Amino acid sequence: MDDISVMVCDDSALMRNLIGRIVDETQGMTVCGKAENGLDLIEKLKNTKPDVVLLDIEMPKMNGIEFLKKRRDLLLDVPVVILSSVATEGASVTMQAIELGASDFITKPGGSVTLKIGDVTKDIIEYVASYGGAYAVMHGKQIYDPEFFAHQIKLKEAEKFVLQKKGEELAKSVSIKQTDAVPTTWFKPKPKEPVVITPERAGGRIEIIAIGISTGGPNALREVFKNIDANLKQPVLVVQHMPAGFTAEFANSLNSICPLPVSEAKDGEPILGGHIYIAPGNYHMFVEHRALGNFIKLSQEPQRNGHRPSCDVLFESVAKVFQNRALGVIMTGMGKDGAAEITEMRKKGAWTLGQDQATSIVYGMPKVANEMGGVQKQVPLSNMAGEISKLAREHLIA
Repeated sequence: MDDISVMVCDDSALMRNLIGRIVDETQGMTVCGKAENGLDLIEKLKNTKPDVVLLDIEMPKMNGIEFLKKRRDLLLDVPVVILSSVATEGASVTMQAIELGASDFITKPGGSVTLKIGDVTKDIIEYVASYGGAYAVMHGKQIYDPEFFAHQIKLKEAEKFVLQKKGEELAKSVSIKQTDAVPTTWFKPKPKEPVVITPERAGGRIEIIAIGISTGGPNALREVFKNIDANLKQPVLVVQHMPAGFTAEFANSLNSICPLPVSEAKDGEPILGGHIYIAPGNYHMFVEHRALGNFIKLSQEPQRNGHRPSCDVLFESVAKVFQNRALGVIMTGMGKDGAAEITEMRKKGAWTLGQDQATSIVYGMPKVANEMGGVQKQVPLSNMAGEISKLAREHLIA
């Protein structure tokens, strides 16, 4: 098997070393180089061919934004994942980076970095495996299956949980070691034939559209919403796994390219047709039906499937309130969040779509949903906006 090669670019030697250690101690990936700033990175990319770059924003000589502009001019196609500050101004700059072609972002730990680096280990492994893995495969490498890396993440989280239960504060800085990362008995799961579901009722008119998405989502949603039908009548509710402090800027970024209004959802606001609502980070979003109409509700109930917001929470509420009068869409993402409840939507007669394997950065969530029988049709990303618009238009009136 080939390793996914990673370039780390950060002006902090401590951060370069800590992130480099996480990568090197994860089986199936390796650090191929480190750079101190954008200029240093450009020089190193002349002789080194990474599968993904982890890029800091604030650096001397050439910062992350300046590098992304130069990357575009130089026609470099290596995926870039931003190492971002959680500050408000950091969120704005991060969305600017996405607009300039960055694939995604990871929030850098603040305060005592050494102790908190474990908090972002999961994201580093997931994003390197996802974006770097997709690029590596595209360039002919034979790498481990995404579920191999997902298994390592689960073991890491279990290890940290045990240490935390023992009261060891150093648990947060523990990284996966190659020697105990994955048991030798781990095998790639065999493909499953989709379960055949007979819905309780036929599909009705579409009154609402619910979308669940994770890794690969920022750019995938930009692709969908810039091409969505400007005359779409139904409301669209979106759960994108994203940390608190970033979803408002993400909604603003989408609003600038979408023909429909896009905003971060607010608790208790009425759900209006032709409007797109993005679930705020760290809050579940669901639909509440009242005598006067349907309203958005937010909560900080415990995580589901390791996420808040959770796609399953949204899909569950849509299945309950709208039954067969809805369209559910599950797109790229690691894990299985959303799969169970979009399947419940399908059982109740709702229309459902899933992103196909070829265009998913991680074919996890849509894969599980498809295997469970929750996906009526698998659609490539390039056709997703058109398919959503077509179904919404055709089934506007029952």
